[in-house]
Amino acid sequence: QVQLVESGGGLVQPGGSLRLSCAASGSIFSIYRMGWYRQAPGKQRELVATITSGGSTNYLDFVKGRFTVSIDNAKNTVYLQMNSLRPEDTAVYYCNALLADAWGTVKDYWGQGTQVTVSS
Repeated sequence: QVQLVESGGGLVQPGGSLRLSCAASGSIFSIYRMGWYRQAPGKQRELVATITSGGSTNYLDFVKGRFTVSIDNAKNTVYLQMNSLRPEDTAVYYCNALLADAWGTVKDYWGQGTQVTVSS
């Protein structure tokens, strides 16, 4: 019974910043990877940034240098610091986690999504 809860989305002006948080809770044995995907209207969902429990990161080219993903293993929480936001960043952002639950089952989990709107 694992769930991911996101927070931090909202409306921001171009050039502004937001920080998204996603906390995984429930019967978790270990987390292998957490990260963020986004989906804009009429477009496919795309990977934004991921991070392993060991700290290895992967970013979408368009956000590299502007976004930073981090993980707090003790809190089972992943963050996405978004700076220099652009209108093209407008989308619903989804948290994702690859983890093993208390029974040893490894699978992907998804959050409900949080809206990020960048507009002047």
